[in-house]
Amino acid sequence: MSKRDYYEVLGVAKNASEAELKKAYRRLAMKFHPDRNPGDKQAEDSFKEAKEAYEILSDAQKRAAYDQFGHAGVDSSMGGGGAGFGGGASFSDIFGDVFGDIFGGGRGRGERVFRGADLRYNLELTLEEAVKGTTAKIRVPTMVHCNECGGSGARKGASATTCPTCGGAGQIRMQQGFFSLQQTCPRCQGNGKIIENPCPACHGHGVVKEHKTLSVKVPAGVDNGDRIRLAGEGEAGENGGPSGDLYVQINVKPHAIFTREDSDLYCEVPISFVTATLGGELDVPTLGGRVKLKIPEETQSGKMFRLRGKGVRSVRGGSVGDLLCKVVVETPVNLSKRQKDLLQEFQDSMQEGGTRHNPRSHSWLDGVKKFFDDMKF
Repeated sequence: MSKRDYYEVLGVAKNASEAELKKAYRRLAMKFHPDRNPGDKQAEDSFKEAKEAYEILSDAQKRAAYDQFGHAGVDSSMGGGGAGFGGGASFSDIFGDVFGDIFGGGRGRGERVFRGADLRYNLELTLEEAVKGTTAKIRVPTMVHCNECGGSGARKGASATTCPTCGGAGQIRMQQGFFSLQQTCPRCQGNGKIIENPCPACHGHGVVKEHKTLSVKVPAGVDNGDRIRLAGEGEAGENGGPSGDLYVQINVKPHAIFTREDSDLYCEVPISFVTATLGGELDVPTLGGRVKLKIPEETQSGKMFRLRGKGVRSVRGGSVGDLLCKVVVETPVNLSKRQKDLLQEFQDSMQEGGTRHNPRSHSWLDGVKKFFDDMKF
């Protein structure tokens, strides 16, 4: 049986914030948790489904993979159902993890390490840069470990001490009815340690804000929405945890001539009605230079010409696409009296030929006449 869309499961939009995801999961968990619905298999299944959806979408990396590839993008990371309900998770565990912020924070962190946050950078490229590839220099604001204290948060020569309130656990436990609630330690704010002499550079946080310049190699053939992952270039982790990743989002600027669809390029080519009638040759631009486009006589406006192999090779491989040129017959403007007289003379001569010079026009007029005749009562 196919899985439902995770956003649909939680009842949120695809651009939902982390707070909206948590709020939606909180509501569903309170409603369907097995501890509150003993013996109700349907409620348990609904809880499993909601928990799996939340664990995927609340993880930035898994959410990005899911947004791009759907369930296939996260199956392997889930380990064949690792995001489902299991492992003896009790209602109080869920309450501490997800709802603890109601009472001042969730589980305390103690000495556990945390991976740094992922970052996103929007990189604008021209169509030529996207098609041919380039190397771009970007300047990214980020949080990095403080060099002054080595990330400890304590002044040189000093060190953090174990919090006497929570004994280093980072959390305190309180009993409310049948719930056993875990609350972040108010004294150490969940760190498990107290810094009495904070580092003057980072004010005890262990991280400082910096701008770093990175060189991003953009492969040939990237398109709007493609992302380049720079491992370890995100924000610094906590308590010695690894840094997050930086995702460079590609945005291709609109081009004056071409538009792109997958591996094909499209452009409009204006031609005079004389060229459309008598035929001719035109110079057409491509990303590789000019080519000749032969216009046969009696070409109609809107006709599409395909120049094979003049498009783009996708970053994902495959053959080079085509350039499709749509010819648009341009109506002449700013005519002199002599030119208008010549056109009128030309039009009069066309009338003498009956329907053979304008078969589509006469066919359309016949259809209009029949339409009105059929409306008569």
